Amino acid sequence: MKPQPYWNPYLSGIGLGMVLLLSYVIMGRGLGASGAMTTTAAVAVNAVAPAYAQSNEFYSEYLGDGTRSPFKDWLVFEVIGVIVGGFLSGALAGRIKMSVEKGPRISVKSRLIFAFAGGMLMGIGAKLARGCTSGQALTGGAVLNVGSWVFMIMVFAGAYALAYFVRRQWT
Repeated sequence: MKPQPYWNPYLSGIGLGMVLLLSYVIMGRGLGASGAMTTTAAVAVNAVAPAYAQSNEFYSEYLGDGTRSPFKDWLVFEVIGVIVGGFLSGALAGRIKMSVEKGPRISVKSRLIFAFAGGMLMGIGAKLARGCTSGQALTGGAVLNVGSWVFMIMVFAGAYALAYFVRRQWT
């Protein structure tokens, strides 16, 4: 199957905006992702050291009172939907394959190390900021939160400043 072309980015943006609007209308909440990862980490810590997890203020907040599964949360279902939807979209467009996107001057190993390090920094930043970039940008930006707009401007400024140093890896 020949891969289908990518969607028009403007139409994709409108579609994402509609998903955000529907999440407010249906769930009463915006989009985000880091809460699902934190819930998974809290459940993992609880499986290994339950006394510690339940006495820890941070983890116990995600574990709840034990009357229902911590995985019965909007963000967990949202992240599962993103994974399933992304796979279906890729399958329908004929883009499912094992590969690593990289430039000609960087090895696969280095590319994966940079990607992992970047993901770790994003995760640490999300916990320090008490929310992830997707929640900050999409949800906060949609409700015209000044802090969210400043955050996104700083994200793009930081990315452009760093791009100078790493651009040769991609060309």
